[in-house]
Amino acid sequence: MNHSIHSADRGTHLKIVVVALVAGIAVAAFGIAARTNADYSQTAQSTHVIKAGKPVAITSSGTSTVR
Repeated sequence: MNHSIHSADRGTHLKIVVVALVAGIAVAAFGIAARTNADYSQTAQSTHVIKAGKPVAITSSGTSTVR
């Protein structure tokens, strides 16, 4: 068993590369699957427009501060 990456042979390095590649592909596949299941089917008819009202200045929140 190799306890150091410096003393590892070619087979050990190959195993590390393969495990990293498989893990990277699994993370990418999970991300793609999570994104494609989202519902992006909004249309212009289903959106609502919210207009800004008059500006408001708040000078005091009216809550007590606990320290």
